[in-house]
Order: sequence, then C-alpha cells, then structure tokens
Amino acid sequence: MHEMIYRSDMTVELVKSSASDADVIWAARVSTAGEQSLEEVGEDPARSAGLINYLARERHGSPFEHTSMTFFVSAPIFVFREFMRHRIASYNEESGRYRELKPVFYVPDRNRKLIQVGKTGAYTFEDGTEEQFKISVDAMKQSYEVAYQSYQKMLEAGVAREVARTVLPVGLYSSMYVTMNARALMNFLSLRTAREGSHFPSYPQREIEMVAEKMEAEFAKLMPLTYGAFEKSGRIAP
Repeated sequence: MHEMIYRSDMTVELVKSSASDADVIWAARVSTAGEQSLEEVGEDPARSAGLINYLARERHGSPFEHTSMTFFVSAPIFVFREFMRHRIASYNEESGRYRELKPVFYVPDRNRKLIQVGKTGAYTFEDGTEEQFKISVDAMKQSYEVAYQSYQKMLEAGVAREVARTVLPVGLYSSMYVTMNARALMNFLSLRTAREGSHFPSYPQREIEMVAEKMEAEFAKLMPLTYGAFEKSGRIAP
C-alpha cells in the first residue's frame, strides 16, 4: 500500500512568460500610429502609464491580450473542474489513463470555514467547531483510503488505468499547465478572488481562491502598471 499524503496547500509556479506592460502599449499604439508603434517596443512603459489606466478604465481589452503566462498548478481535482469553466485559457492536465495516480489528497486546514449561512446567492461562511472539523477530516481520510485501496486492487488485477481511476474522488491532487493572457487572467481574478473595493463582489470557493492569489502575485510582479490599473478600475477585466 502506498503511503497516503494529505495536503491543504496549493502549488502555483510561473513556468514561462512573455508579458510586460510595454506589450500593452505597442499593441494599443498601432491603432493610431500604425507602423510607428514599433518604436514603442523596448521603450520604458512607465511614461505611458496613463494609457494603460485609460485602456483598463474604458475596457479596451484587446491590447492586454498580446501577452502570455504559463503556470504549473498542483491542486485537488475539484479546483481544476472549477478552473476549467473559464474557457479563456489553454490547459494540459496529467492523465490517469497514462500514469498511475499518486495517493495525494486534500484535507482542509483549521482555518477553513466550514459552515454555510444563508441561501444560494446570498450566503456567507463561518468557522466550524472543533468537532465539525474533526468529523470532516476523519470522513475525508476514511473515504480516500477506501477509494485508493480499491484503485490499487483494480490495477493489481490487471484492470486498465483509465477504468480503475473511476473510483477516485475529486479530492485527489492533480497537476496541470495553464496558459493565458493578461486580459483572461484579470477576468479569472475578478471572479475567483474576494476583495474589498471590487466593483462586482465575488464569492469564490476558498480553495480556488488560494490558487488565484498565487497567480495574482506573479501577475503583479510581471506587469505592475497593468495590475495597478486593474485595481483602480475596481478589479473589472477590461
């Protein structure tokens, strides 16, 4: 029996990028300067910060699309299923058809709020009791152990991986590469993070918000002027 591994954290790594504030500027300038916009390539974008703010404020989004960021993400499958509802990115996820899946499973940490108060569309989450936390973690671990034992039993009997994987729960960790441009990322962040000052409040599940927060930190370092404009505009994607 493989050793069971339980995690509460999310992994996000910026693997590669072609994304800078300067990319937004030359892409925008072509509409008024034509081929002279090539002169903006390699120029200091700080002198055109006002243009970036204007584009974000007025929601002229296409110049922000001339960028690319690729992230490696390790998170539970239920996070990926929410993530892939955003059809504004390219995804490649590890496959349970082609490799034996490792017994790495999600359990909440003690800071995870457990109690939903209110109706769908108008609810908040509150802390659970120690008993509720223990019941939740114990139930998850018991379910995971049974599921993974069943998975291993099927594999040992010669059952194909693509069949055996059907017994595994969505709390299993998976990994993927996701590639998106800055406009798409701002759209993702506007929906998957809860921030005061957002023009349109969002109520994301905490686990996908944990992924979004780490992606946001990388975005802010790569494109500080664009990120600042995103914040000033109330976190609305242009």
